[in-house]
Amino acid sequence: MATVNPYLNFLGNTEDAFNFYKSVFGGEFVGLQRFKDTPEADKLSAADQDKIMHVALPIGSNTILMGTDALESMGHTLTLGNNLSLAIGAESKEEAEKIFNGLAEGGEVEMPLQDTFWGAYFGMTTDKFGIKWMVNFDYPQN
Repeated sequence: MATVNPYLNFLGNTEDAFNFYKSVFGGEFVGLQRFKDTPEADKLSAADQDKIMHVALPIGSNTILMGTDALESMGHTLTLGNNLSLAIGAESKEEAEKIFNGLAEGGEVEMPLQDTFWGAYFGMTTDKFGIKWMVNFDYPQN
């Protein structure tokens, strides 16, 4: 069965926001990655390289609050109020495809499902009702 987690986008202050959420919920960050750790880092300014590409904060036994900085230099746009996506954690590549294709039907694919540098099969779509979805299957680690 797939899991659903909120994914928040910020205009450059993800680190401040997540430090605040950590003070409220407790816990420790998992999977913290900065843009300087990505294959595209050399195309970014030093300030953008230090921004958050991905952060996750477990806030309950089955919920992880996740976030990123939306970088205008990478073509990201953000309107406060629609800066939330629902992140689906699929249990298999096949489940990821079924869920993604179902959600994408009649909507708009922002990033097709594909293998990623972080070891996952991942895609982003906005459904026909305007809801943003991120579908992810983490490949087993050796």
